[in-house]
Amino acid sequence: MLHDPSHREAAPVAEPIKLTSRERDILRKLGEKITEFSIDPSNREKALLWRDLNDLKSQKPMVWINEIPWHEMNFENELTLGCEGVWARNLEDSMRKTIYQWSHMRGDMIVNPWFECEKVIHSTDFGILEDTEIATTDVDNDIVSRHFNIQISEPEDIAKIKIPVITHNEMATEYSFQAMKELFSDMMPVKLVGQSHIWFTPWDYLIRWWGIQEAMLDLILRPEMVHEGVERMVEAWMKELDQFEVQNLLALDANNTRIGSGGYGYTRELPGDDYDPDNVKPHNMWGCSNAQIFSEVSPDMHWDFAIEHDMKWLERWGLTYYGCCEPLAGKMEQLRRIPNLRKISCSPWNNTKKAIAEIRDEYVISRKPNPAVFAYDTWDPGDARKQIREFLDETEGVCHVELIMKDISTVARKPQRLWEWADIAMEEAERTVS
Repeated sequence: MLHDPSHREAAPVAEPIKLTSRERDILRKLGEKITEFSIDPSNREKALLWRDLNDLKSQKPMVWINEIPWHEMNFENELTLGCEGVWARNLEDSMRKTIYQWSHMRGDMIVNPWFECEKVIHSTDFGILEDTEIATTDVDNDIVSRHFNIQISEPEDIAKIKIPVITHNEMATEYSFQAMKELFSDMMPVKLVGQSHIWFTPWDYLIRWWGIQEAMLDLILRPEMVHEGVERMVEAWMKELDQFEVQNLLALDANNTRIGSGGYGYTRELPGDDYDPDNVKPHNMWGCSNAQIFSEVSPDMHWDFAIEHDMKWLERWGLTYYGCCEPLAGKMEQLRRIPNLRKISCSPWNNTKKAIAEIRDEYVISRKPNPAVFAYDTWDPGDARKQIREFLDETEGVCHVELIMKDISTVARKPQRLWEWADIAMEEAERTVS
Protein backbone atom coordinates (compact mmCIF):
# COMPACT_ATOMS: atom_id res chain seq x y z
CA MET A 1 0.00 0.00 0.00
CA LEU A 2 1.11 3.56 -0.65
CA HIS A 3 0.56 4.66 2.96
CA ASP A 4 0.38 2.77 6.24
CA PRO A 5 -0.84 4.65 9.33
CA SER A 6 0.94 2.21 11.67
CA HIS A 7 4.50 2.87 10.49
CA ARG A 8 6.59 4.87 8.07
CA GLU A 9 8.58 3.10 5.38
CA ALA A 10 12.28 3.95 5.32
CA ALA A 11 13.55 5.48 2.11
CA PRO A 12 14.85 2.63 -0.08
CA VAL A 13 18.55 2.12 -0.66
CA ALA A 14 19.76 1.17 -4.11
CA GLU A 15 21.86 -1.99 -3.85
CA PRO A 16 22.82 -4.60 -6.43
CA ILE A 17 20.68 -7.73 -6.12
CA LYS A 18 22.71 -10.86 -5.59
CA LEU A 19 20.97 -14.22 -5.69
CA THR A 20 22.35 -17.57 -4.62
CA SER A 21 22.01 -20.46 -7.04
CA ARG A 22 19.33 -21.91 -4.74
CA GLU A 23 17.32 -18.68 -4.75
CA ARG A 24 17.59 -18.48 -8.53
CA ASP A 25 16.32 -22.05 -8.89
CA ILE A 26 13.39 -21.41 -6.53
CA LEU A 27 12.31 -18.23 -8.30
CA ARG A 28 12.65 -19.69 -11.77
CA LYS A 29 10.55 -22.75 -10.89
CA LEU A 30 7.84 -20.46 -9.54
CA GLY A 31 8.13 -18.32 -12.67
CA GLU A 32 7.65 -21.37 -14.87
CA LYS A 33 4.47 -22.24 -12.99
CA ILE A 34 3.07 -18.71 -13.33
CA THR A 35 3.96 -18.69 -17.03
CA GLU A 36 1.97 -21.91 -17.39
CA PHE A 37 -1.04 -20.27 -15.72
CA SER A 38 -0.75 -17.16 -17.89
CA ILE A 39 -1.38 -19.03 -21.15
CA ASP A 40 -4.61 -20.57 -19.90
CA PRO A 41 -7.40 -19.38 -22.27
CA SER A 42 -9.59 -18.55 -19.25
CA ASN A 43 -7.48 -15.45 -18.62
CA ARG A 44 -8.68 -13.86 -21.85
CA GLU A 45 -12.26 -15.04 -21.31
CA LYS A 46 -12.40 -13.65 -17.79
CA ALA A 47 -10.83 -10.33 -18.81
CA LEU A 48 -13.69 -9.86 -21.28
CA LEU A 49 -16.24 -10.74 -18.59
CA TRP A 50 -14.72 -8.23 -16.14
CA ARG A 51 -14.71 -5.63 -18.91
CA ASP A 52 -18.38 -6.24 -19.64
CA LEU A 53 -19.24 -6.01 -15.94
CA ASN A 54 -17.50 -2.65 -15.51
CA ASP A 55 -19.08 -1.38 -18.73
CA LEU A 56 -22.53 -2.23 -17.30
CA LYS A 57 -23.03 -5.00 -19.86
CA SER A 58 -22.42 -7.92 -17.50
CA GLN A 59 -22.74 -11.51 -18.63
CA LYS A 60 -22.60 -13.03 -15.14
CA PRO A 61 -21.69 -12.10 -11.57
CA MET A 62 -17.91 -12.04 -11.15
CA VAL A 63 -16.10 -13.65 -8.21
CA TRP A 64 -12.83 -12.69 -6.55
CA ILE A 65 -11.16 -13.22 -3.17
CA ASN A 66 -8.69 -10.89 -1.47
CA GLU A 67 -7.55 -9.76 2.00
CA ILE A 68 -6.77 -13.38 2.81
CA PRO A 69 -5.45 -14.56 6.22
CA TRP A 70 -2.30 -15.96 4.67
CA HIS A 71 -0.89 -16.95 8.06
CA GLU A 72 -3.59 -19.66 8.19
CA MET A 73 -3.34 -20.82 4.60
CA ASN A 74 -0.02 -22.69 4.43
CA PHE A 75 -1.34 -26.09 3.35
CA GLU A 76 1.43 -28.68 2.89
CA ASN A 77 4.11 -25.96 2.93
CA GLU A 78 2.91 -24.39 -0.32
CA LEU A 79 3.64 -20.94 1.13
CA THR A 80 6.87 -21.80 2.97
CA LEU A 81 9.69 -19.57 1.75
CA GLY A 82 13.07 -20.96 0.74
CA CYS A 83 14.90 -17.76 -0.22
CA GLU A 84 16.97 -15.83 2.32
CA GLY A 85 17.60 -12.38 0.84
CA VAL A 86 14.94 -9.72 1.42
CA TRP A 87 14.36 -8.97 -2.28
CA ALA A 88 14.17 -12.64 -3.18
CA ARG A 89 11.88 -13.49 -0.25
CA ASN A 90 9.44 -10.70 -1.11
CA LEU A 91 9.28 -11.84 -4.73
CA GLU A 92 8.96 -15.50 -3.73
CA ASP A 93 6.17 -14.69 -1.28
CA SER A 94 4.18 -12.84 -3.94
CA MET A 95 4.65 -15.59 -6.51
CA ARG A 96 3.73 -18.39 -4.12
CA LYS A 97 0.51 -16.58 -3.16
CA THR A 98 -0.39 -16.15 -6.83
CA ILE A 99 0.16 -19.85 -7.47
CA TYR A 100 -1.74 -20.83 -4.34
CA GLN A 101 -4.77 -18.72 -5.17
CA TRP A 102 -4.90 -19.93 -8.78
CA SER A 103 -4.61 -23.54 -7.60
CA HIS A 104 -7.11 -23.49 -4.74
CA MET A 105 -9.50 -20.50 -4.88
CA ARG A 106 -9.29 -19.05 -8.35
CA GLY A 107 -12.73 -17.62 -8.86
CA ASP A 108 -12.48 -15.17 -11.77
CA MET A 109 -8.82 -14.45 -11.10
CA ILE A 110 -6.53 -13.46 -14.00
CA VAL A 111 -2.78 -14.03 -14.42
CA ASN A 112 -1.00 -11.67 -16.81
CA PRO A 113 1.23 -12.92 -19.66
CA TRP A 114 4.10 -10.88 -18.23
CA PHE A 115 5.90 -10.31 -14.95
CA GLU A 116 5.53 -6.93 -13.27
CA CYS A 117 8.45 -5.07 -11.73
CA GLU A 118 7.19 -2.26 -9.53
CA LYS A 119 9.08 1.01 -9.59
CA VAL A 120 10.71 1.79 -6.24
CA ILE A 121 8.63 4.79 -5.15
CA HIS A 122 8.77 6.32 -1.66
CA SER A 123 6.42 8.71 0.11
CA THR A 124 7.29 10.64 3.25
CA ASP A 125 3.66 10.09 4.34
CA PHE A 126 1.36 12.42 6.30
CA GLY A 127 3.58 13.29 9.24
CA ILE A 128 1.56 11.44 11.92
CA LEU A 129 1.62 7.78 12.84
CA GLU A 130 -1.12 6.12 14.84
CA ASP A 131 -0.37 5.83 18.57
CA THR A 132 -2.12 2.67 19.70
CA GLU A 133 -2.61 0.15 22.43
CA ILE A 134 -3.02 -3.25 20.80
CA ALA A 135 -4.80 -6.40 21.93
CA THR A 136 -4.00 -9.60 20.04
CA THR A 137 -5.56 -13.05 20.10
CA ASP A 138 -3.25 -14.59 17.48
CA VAL A 139 0.38 -13.50 17.31
CA ASP A 140 0.61 -14.57 13.67
CA ASN A 141 -2.35 -12.45 12.59
CA ASP A 142 -1.77 -8.81 11.66
CA ILE A 143 -5.48 -8.06 12.23
CA VAL A 144 -5.64 -6.81 15.82
CA SER A 145 -7.83 -4.72 18.12
CA ARG A 146 -6.59 -1.17 18.61
CA HIS A 147 -7.21 1.64 21.05
CA PHE A 148 -6.16 4.91 19.43
CA ASN A 149 -4.46 7.51 21.59
CA ILE A 150 -5.58 10.99 20.56
CA GLN A 151 -3.14 13.20 18.66
CA ILE A 152 -5.56 15.74 17.17
CA SER A 153 -7.65 17.38 19.87
CA GLU A 154 -7.44 21.10 19.06
CA PRO A 155 -7.60 23.05 15.79
CA GLU A 156 -3.88 23.81 15.88
CA ASP A 157 -3.15 20.06 15.87
CA ILE A 158 -4.34 19.82 12.27
CA ALA A 159 -1.02 21.38 11.27
CA LYS A 160 0.59 18.07 12.28
CA ILE A 161 -0.74 16.66 8.99
CA LYS A 162 2.05 17.18 6.46
CA ILE A 163 2.16 17.15 2.66
CA PRO A 164 3.88 13.95 1.45
CA VAL A 165 6.97 14.14 -0.74
CA ILE A 166 7.30 11.51 -3.49
CA THR A 167 10.63 10.24 -4.81
CA HIS A 168 11.48 7.55 -7.32
CA ASN A 169 14.72 5.69 -6.64
CA GLU A 170 15.60 5.02 -10.26
CA MET A 171 18.75 3.06 -9.45
CA ALA A 172 16.89 0.71 -7.09
CA THR A 173 14.23 0.25 -9.77
CA GLU A 174 16.87 -0.57 -12.36
CA TYR A 175 18.57 -3.14 -10.12
CA SER A 176 15.22 -4.85 -9.56
CA PHE A 177 14.25 -4.68 -13.24
CA GLN A 178 17.53 -6.18 -14.43
CA ALA A 179 17.36 -8.95 -11.82
CA MET A 180 13.83 -9.89 -12.89
CA LYS A 181 14.74 -9.82 -16.57
CA GLU A 182 17.69 -12.10 -15.91
CA LEU A 183 15.40 -14.52 -14.07
CA PHE A 184 12.33 -14.53 -16.28
CA SER A 185 12.77 -12.88 -19.71
CA ASP A 186 13.11 -16.27 -21.43
CA MET A 187 9.65 -17.16 -20.04
CA MET A 188 7.61 -13.95 -20.36
CA PRO A 189 8.31 -10.22 -20.73
CA VAL A 190 9.11 -8.19 -17.62
CA LYS A 191 7.31 -4.85 -17.48
CA LEU A 192 8.08 -1.83 -15.31
CA VAL A 193 4.97 -0.62 -13.48
CA GLY A 194 4.54 2.67 -11.64
CA GLN A 195 1.89 3.74 -9.13
CA SER A 196 -1.45 2.34 -10.23
CA HIS A 197 -4.69 2.51 -8.27
CA ILE A 198 -4.51 4.70 -5.14
CA TRP A 199 -6.54 3.82 -2.04
CA PHE A 200 -7.86 7.26 -1.04
CA THR A 201 -9.53 7.22 2.38
CA PRO A 202 -9.10 10.39 4.49
CA TRP A 203 -11.39 9.23 7.27
CA ASP A 204 -9.51 5.96 7.81
CA TYR A 205 -6.56 8.09 8.87
CA LEU A 206 -8.35 10.88 10.72
CA ILE A 207 -10.09 8.58 13.19
CA ARG A 208 -6.75 6.99 14.11
CA TRP A 209 -5.41 10.40 15.15
CA TRP A 210 -8.63 12.04 16.34
CA GLY A 211 -10.29 9.16 18.17
CA ILE A 212 -13.46 7.48 16.91
CA GLN A 213 -15.90 8.74 19.54
CA GLU A 214 -14.24 12.14 19.63
CA ALA A 215 -14.40 12.59 15.84
CA MET A 216 -18.05 11.56 15.67
CA LEU A 217 -19.00 13.97 18.46
CA ASP A 218 -17.04 16.76 16.80
CA LEU A 219 -19.20 16.43 13.68
CA ILE A 220 -21.80 18.18 15.86
CA LEU A 221 -19.74 19.97 18.51
CA ARG A 222 -16.89 21.34 16.36
CA PRO A 223 -17.92 20.97 12.69
CA GLU A 224 -15.59 23.69 11.42
CA MET A 225 -12.59 21.94 12.92
CA VAL A 226 -13.67 18.67 11.30
CA HIS A 227 -14.06 20.33 7.91
CA GLU A 228 -10.58 21.80 8.29
CA GLY A 229 -9.11 18.39 9.14
CA VAL A 230 -10.77 16.60 6.21
CA GLU A 231 -9.78 19.37 3.82
CA ARG A 232 -6.17 19.13 4.98
CA MET A 233 -6.13 15.38 4.25
CA VAL A 234 -7.64 15.90 0.80
CA GLU A 235 -5.07 18.62 0.09
CA ALA A 236 -2.23 16.30 1.14
CA TRP A 237 -3.41 13.52 -1.19
CA MET A 238 -4.03 15.97 -4.05
CA LYS A 239 -0.54 17.44 -3.84
CA GLU A 240 0.94 13.96 -3.64
CA LEU A 241 -0.96 13.02 -6.79
CA ASP A 242 0.40 16.14 -8.50
CA GLN A 243 3.90 14.82 -7.80
CA PHE A 244 3.07 11.44 -9.35
CA GLU A 245 1.91 13.31 -12.46
CA VAL A 246 4.92 15.60 -12.67
CA GLN A 247 7.36 12.72 -12.21
CA ASN A 248 5.43 10.55 -14.70
CA LEU A 249 5.02 7.71 -12.21
CA LEU A 250 1.38 6.75 -12.76
CA ALA A 251 0.40 3.40 -14.33
CA LEU A 252 -2.87 2.31 -15.93
CA ASP A 253 -5.27 0.25 -13.81
CA ALA A 254 -7.97 -0.78 -16.31
CA ASN A 255 -6.58 -4.30 -16.04
CA ASN A 256 -6.27 -6.91 -13.28
CA THR A 257 -5.60 -4.22 -10.71
CA ARG A 258 -7.88 -4.12 -7.69
CA ILE A 259 -10.15 -1.06 -7.78
CA GLY A 260 -11.34 0.44 -4.49
CA SER A 261 -12.47 -2.37 -2.21
CA GLY A 262 -13.75 -4.36 -5.17
CA GLY A 263 -12.55 -6.37 -8.15
CA TYR A 264 -10.56 -5.79 -11.31
CA GLY A 265 -10.62 -2.58 -13.35
CA TYR A 266 -11.04 -3.84 -16.93
CA THR A 267 -13.17 -1.47 -19.02
CA ARG A 268 -13.43 -0.16 -22.58
CA GLU A 269 -13.80 3.38 -21.24
CA LEU A 270 -10.25 3.71 -19.95
CA PRO A 271 -7.67 4.99 -20.65
CA GLY A 272 -9.97 7.07 -22.89
CA ASP A 273 -9.32 9.20 -25.97
CA ASP A 274 -7.09 11.75 -24.21
CA TYR A 275 -4.29 9.28 -23.54
CA ASP A 276 -0.55 9.41 -24.04
CA PRO A 277 0.98 5.96 -23.35
CA ASP A 278 4.22 7.64 -22.34
CA ASN A 279 2.55 9.92 -19.81
CA VAL A 280 -0.38 8.41 -17.89
CA LYS A 281 -2.70 10.92 -16.21
CA PRO A 282 -5.37 10.44 -13.50
CA HIS A 283 -8.16 10.88 -16.06
CA ASN A 284 -6.89 7.69 -17.74
CA MET A 285 -7.38 5.74 -14.49
CA TRP A 286 -9.83 4.72 -11.76
CA GLY A 287 -10.24 6.71 -8.55
CA CYS A 288 -12.00 5.78 -5.32
CA SER A 289 -13.01 6.99 -1.89
CA ASN A 290 -14.93 5.89 1.20
CA ALA A 291 -15.76 6.89 4.75
CA GLN A 292 -15.97 3.58 6.56
CA ILE A 293 -16.49 5.13 9.98
CA PHE A 294 -19.69 6.82 8.75
CA SER A 295 -21.90 3.74 9.13
CA GLU A 296 -24.28 5.60 11.46
CA VAL A 297 -23.90 9.07 9.95
CA SER A 298 -26.91 10.53 8.12
CA PRO A 299 -26.87 10.91 4.33
CA ASP A 300 -26.58 14.70 4.55
CA MET A 301 -23.73 14.55 7.06
CA HIS A 302 -22.00 11.89 4.94
CA TRP A 303 -22.11 14.35 2.06
CA ASP A 304 -21.06 17.37 4.12
CA PHE A 305 -18.13 15.80 5.96
CA ALA A 306 -16.88 13.30 3.39
CA ILE A 307 -18.13 13.16 -0.21
CA GLU A 308 -18.26 16.91 -0.80
CA HIS A 309 -14.63 17.23 0.28
CA ASP A 310 -13.68 14.18 -1.80
CA MET A 311 -15.18 15.60 -4.99
CA LYS A 312 -11.99 17.52 -5.84
CA TRP A 313 -10.14 14.18 -5.79
CA LEU A 314 -12.85 12.09 -7.48
CA GLU A 315 -13.29 14.52 -10.37
CA ARG A 316 -9.68 13.98 -11.45
CA TRP A 317 -10.23 10.35 -12.46
CA GLY A 318 -11.83 8.72 -15.48
CA LEU A 319 -14.10 6.43 -13.46
CA THR A 320 -14.58 6.00 -9.71
CA TYR A 321 -15.52 3.46 -7.06
CA TYR A 322 -17.14 4.47 -3.78
CA GLY A 323 -17.38 2.72 -0.44
CA CYS A 324 -16.00 -0.14 1.59
CA CYS A 325 -17.52 -1.48 4.82
CA GLU A 326 -19.90 1.43 5.49
CA PRO A 327 -23.56 0.73 4.61
CA LEU A 328 -24.55 3.01 1.74
CA ALA A 329 -28.21 2.09 1.30
CA GLY A 330 -30.23 5.29 1.67
CA LYS A 331 -27.34 7.49 0.47
CA MET A 332 -27.78 7.22 -3.30
CA GLU A 333 -28.97 10.83 -3.64
CA GLN A 334 -25.55 11.88 -2.39
CA LEU A 335 -23.58 9.27 -4.37
CA ARG A 336 -25.27 10.21 -7.65
CA ARG A 337 -23.63 13.62 -7.39
CA ILE A 338 -20.29 11.93 -8.19
CA PRO A 339 -20.26 12.42 -11.98
CA ASN A 340 -17.92 9.55 -12.91
CA LEU A 341 -19.15 6.98 -10.37
CA ARG A 342 -19.28 3.43 -11.73
CA LYS A 343 -19.02 0.97 -8.81
CA ILE A 344 -20.59 1.03 -5.34
CA SER A 345 -19.65 -1.15 -2.39
CA CYS A 346 -22.40 -3.20 -0.78
CA SER A 347 -21.08 -4.55 2.51
CA PRO A 348 -22.92 -7.24 4.51
CA TRP A 349 -24.01 -4.53 6.96
CA ASN A 350 -26.24 -2.86 4.36
CA ASN A 351 -29.98 -2.97 4.10
CA THR A 352 -29.40 -5.19 1.08
CA LYS A 353 -32.89 -5.04 -0.43
CA LYS A 354 -32.84 -1.25 -0.24
CA ALA A 355 -29.36 -1.07 -1.79
CA ILE A 356 -30.40 -3.29 -4.69
CA ALA A 357 -33.56 -1.25 -5.28
CA GLU A 358 -31.56 2.00 -5.31
CA ILE A 359 -28.56 0.89 -7.39
CA ARG A 360 -30.37 -1.37 -9.88
CA ASP A 361 -28.46 -1.43 -13.20
CA GLU A 362 -27.10 2.13 -13.01
CA TYR A 363 -23.83 1.07 -11.35
CA VAL A 364 -21.89 -2.09 -10.54
CA ILE A 365 -22.91 -3.40 -7.13
CA SER A 366 -19.75 -4.63 -5.41
CA ARG A 367 -21.14 -7.17 -2.97
CA LYS A 368 -19.04 -8.23 0.02
CA PRO A 369 -20.38 -11.55 1.42
CA ASN A 370 -20.02 -11.87 5.19
CA PRO A 371 -16.62 -13.46 6.03
CA ALA A 372 -17.95 -14.59 9.43
CA VAL A 373 -19.06 -17.83 7.72
CA PHE A 374 -15.46 -19.07 8.00
CA ALA A 375 -14.97 -18.34 11.70
CA TYR A 376 -17.41 -20.75 13.35
CA ASP A 377 -16.35 -24.02 14.98
CA THR A 378 -18.33 -25.89 12.34
CA TRP A 379 -18.12 -24.99 8.67
CA ASP A 380 -21.54 -24.92 7.02
CA PRO A 381 -21.14 -24.80 3.21
CA GLY A 382 -24.91 -24.99 2.84
CA ASP A 383 -25.32 -21.71 4.73
CA ALA A 384 -22.55 -20.09 2.67
CA ARG A 385 -24.31 -21.17 -0.52
CA LYS A 386 -27.67 -19.94 0.78
CA GLN A 387 -26.29 -16.45 1.48
CA ILE A 388 -24.86 -16.19 -2.01
CA ARG A 389 -27.94 -17.61 -3.68
CA GLU A 390 -30.32 -15.27 -1.85
CA PHE A 391 -28.36 -12.21 -2.97
CA LEU A 392 -28.07 -13.42 -6.56
CA ASP A 393 -31.79 -14.19 -6.68
CA GLU A 394 -32.51 -10.61 -5.58
CA THR A 395 -30.18 -9.11 -8.18
CA GLU A 396 -30.71 -11.43 -11.16
CA GLY A 397 -31.76 -9.41 -14.19
CA VAL A 398 -31.63 -6.23 -12.10
CA CYS A 399 -28.00 -5.46 -11.13
CA HIS A 400 -24.46 -5.81 -12.43
CA VAL A 401 -22.78 -7.81 -9.66
CA GLU A 402 -19.31 -8.68 -8.41
CA LEU A 403 -18.91 -10.94 -5.35
CA ILE A 404 -15.78 -9.89 -3.48
CA MET A 405 -14.89 -12.02 -0.47
CA LYS A 406 -12.61 -9.86 1.67
CA ASP A 407 -11.84 -8.79 5.26
CA ILE A 408 -11.22 -12.44 6.15
CA SER A 409 -9.73 -12.37 9.65
CA THR A 410 -9.71 -16.15 10.06
CA VAL A 411 -10.74 -19.40 8.42
CA ALA A 412 -10.37 -21.20 11.76
CA ARG A 413 -7.03 -22.49 10.42
CA LYS A 414 -8.88 -24.58 7.86
CA PRO A 415 -7.96 -23.14 4.45
CA GLN A 416 -10.18 -25.66 2.69
CA ARG A 417 -13.16 -23.60 3.85
CA LEU A 418 -12.11 -20.72 1.62
CA TRP A 419 -11.33 -23.08 -1.26
CA GLU A 420 -14.82 -24.55 -0.99
CA TRP A 421 -16.41 -21.10 -0.76
CA ALA A 422 -14.71 -20.14 -4.04
CA ASP A 423 -16.14 -23.22 -5.75
CA ILE A 424 -19.61 -22.54 -4.34
CA ALA A 425 -19.54 -18.88 -5.39
CA MET A 426 -18.48 -19.80 -8.94
CA GLU A 427 -21.17 -22.46 -9.20
CA GLU A 428 -23.85 -20.03 -8.09
CA ALA A 429 -22.54 -17.17 -10.26
CA GLU A 430 -22.50 -19.36 -13.34
CA ARG A 431 -26.13 -20.32 -12.68
CA THR A 432 -27.06 -16.66 -12.96
CA VAL A 433 -27.42 -14.72 -16.20
CA SER A 434 -27.67 -10.95 -15.63
